Amino acid sequence: MAEFTTVARPYAKAAFEHAMAENALSNWSDMIGFAAAVVADGQIQALLTSPHLTEEQQRDVMLKVCEGKLDAQGQNFVKLLSANNRLLALPQIAELFEYLKQEFEKTIDAHVTSAAELTAEQQDKLTKKLASKLGRQVNINVTIDKDMLGGLVIEAEDMVIDGSVRGQLAKLSETLKV
Repeated sequence: MAEFTTVARPYAKAAFEHAMAENALSNWSDMIGFAAAVVADGQIQALLTSPHLTEEQQRDVMLKVCEGKLDAQGQNFVKLLSANNRLLALPQIAELFEYLKQEFEKTIDAHVTSAAELTAEQQDKLTKKLASKLGRQVNINVTIDKDMLGGLVIEAEDMVIDGSVRGQLAKLSETLKV
């Protein structure tokens, strides 16, 4: 995984800089995201790692599956990755591209796990609080976990805020052990 990240970084940076110059961040984000999802598929990975397919055949498979989702520049990007035997790094390239895009746009995605459904008002308040704390626009994605006793767990990049009942009980238990 770390190897793919190291390999992916210059490609993600180059794609980001090109997308910025063309004022096409959203389009590039969609193209790279789609191509990454294709590569993440188990059957496609099997084809891309098959010793029976040439580099050209692997490239053609990718271009055929992505047909209609990539513009000419996106197709050239896939061809470049194929020529350098880097198609399998596409998921990491997409991840790094999205990170660069979010840094530029001053946005962040936050995943919220809740024990109960959150109302629109609660989600709005949570979004505003997180935006204030992080100094960025926050896009939240809420999932419900019926196994949680109560509370919320918020994950945004490398930050985790555990406000669940189970998390609070674990902190109390640690405090009492001292």
